[in-house]
Amino acid sequence: MFDPVIAPSGTLLGLLQRGRGDGTLHALAAPRAEALAALNHCVLDDPRHDWQVENRSLYYARLYLDLHGGLEQIEAHLFDAEDHLDTEESRTGLALAVLGHLASYGRQDALLLLRRYAATGANWAWALDELALRDDDAGLRALALPVLARFPADAEGDAELARTVRDAFEPRPWRLWAEDPREAVGARVRAAREQGSFDRWQRQMRPAGPRPGWSVKAVLDWAQEGYERGAVLYGPAARCLTAVAGPEDRPELLAAARHGAPGARGAALHHLAESRDPAVLDLVEAAADGDSREVADAAVAAYRRMCGDDAVARARAWVRRTDALGTAAAEVLACRGTAQDAPLVLGALRDTVRSAGPDAPELACLVDGAGRLGIACAAPVLRHVYRETTSSQLRGRVACALATTDPTFATGFAVECLWDCEETTREVAAQHAETGDVRVAERLRRLAADPAEEVEVQTAVRNRIGPDLQV
Repeated sequence: MFDPVIAPSGTLLGLLQRGRGDGTLHALAAPRAEALAALNHCVLDDPRHDWQVENRSLYYARLYLDLHGGLEQIEAHLFDAEDHLDTEESRTGLALAVLGHLASYGRQDALLLLRRYAATGANWAWALDELALRDDDAGLRALALPVLARFPADAEGDAELARTVRDAFEPRPWRLWAEDPREAVGARVRAAREQGSFDRWQRQMRPAGPRPGWSVKAVLDWAQEGYERGAVLYGPAARCLTAVAGPEDRPELLAAARHGAPGARGAALHHLAESRDPAVLDLVEAAADGDSREVADAAVAAYRRMCGDDAVARARAWVRRTDALGTAAAEVLACRGTAQDAPLVLGALRDTVRSAGPDAPELACLVDGAGRLGIACAAPVLRHVYRETTSSQLRGRVACALATTDPTFATGFAVECLWDCEETTREVAAQHAETGDVRVAERLRRLAADPAEEVEVQTAVRNRIGPDLQV
C-alpha cells in the first residue's frame, strides 16, 4: 500500500482525512455535494498511514448519517473488478468498517451491502466479522453456502478451511454453521473446528524456543540463529537469560555485549539493561558509536527500556547527540525526567518538529513529556503539531498535553475534539471542553445517548453533565 496523499490541513478534505473534529463541523456547514464528495474520497482511499491503529470508521459513519449520504460510491468501490486483483485488506477494510457502523445505526442498505460482499467479495472475512456483530441468525445462516463454496471439497480446501475457522476474529458465524443439519455445512464446519483445535494442540506440544536446562551460551546462540534468519529475538532471549544466568556468568555476558555476534550482542545488551548492570550504559554508548547499524539499533532499544536514575542522568549527557541514541535520550527525559529537564525536552520537541515535521514518530514521547512536565511555553509548537499532523493517534496525545499546558484549550481545541475520530481524544474533550458553548452541551448529550460511543467517553461525559444538561 502506498502512503496516502494528504490534502492541506486548512481544506475540508484535509480535515476529514486527518479525522479532526473540525472536519465534521466544516462538512456540515459546506454544500452537501462538496461534503459528500470529500467524505467518499476518504472512505474509498484510506487516508491513514497506519490503518491498524488509527480510527476513522465511526467518524465517517456518523458523518454519512448527518449528511444523509447514499452508499452508491461505496458499492461501486467494493464490487469493482479491481477487488479481485488487489485483495489487500487496506483497499476495502475502511469501507466495510463504515458499513458495519451504519448497519448498527439501522441502515438496512449498509447491512445488505455487507451480506452481498461477504458472499462474493475478496475481503469477505472482514465483511463477515462486521456481520457477526450486527446481523441476525437468519442473515448469517444464509451466507453459509456462499462462504464454504470458497473452499474446494478436497484435502487442500479442507486444510485452508480449518485454518480460517481457527483464526476467525469473530467465531459466531462458524458456531451457527456448525449447528446446520446439512452435511455440506454443519459436518464440514465441525470437522474444520476439530482440526483447528488439533493444530493448536500440536503447536503447543512442539515449542521452538529455549528449554529448561539451557546455558547462557545456548541462549546467546539461539538469539544469533534467529538474527541470521531475520527474526529479532533480543527481548525473548533477554528474558531467558534472566532465568538461566547467575553472577558467575557476568563475564561471559559482558564479553558478548562488547564483541559478540550481532544477535548475541543484542540479546546480551538487553539482558544487562534489564538487570541494570553498572557497565551497561558504557556498553550502549560503545555500540551506538560502532560500525554495526544492527547492533547500534539493539543498544538504543535496550537503553529505551531502562528506567533507573542512572539512565536519566546519562540521558542528560546524551540528549544533544544527533543520532538515534540522542533521540532515545530525549525520550527517556520526556518519560522519566524531572522539572529540571523541561528545557531539554522542549528543545528536543522543537528540533524534531523543525527537522522531521509534525508526523515524526519521535514526537509521541516528546509530546507526552511536555504534558507530563507541564511545559507551558510548549503550547505554540503543540498547537502546530495538532493542526498539521496526519496521525490521529499523535493528535490525541497532543490534546492531552495541551490540556495541561494551554489555558485556552477548554474553549478552543477541546470543543472540536468532541467530534474527533479517536475515542481517547473525545474522552479528553469531554473532560475539559467549556460547557458554556451551546455546541458543547448539545454534543455531550448526543455522545451520552449514542450506543456506538465508547464506555470511557460516555463516563467522562456523564461526569461533566449536571441537572442543567439532562440526557
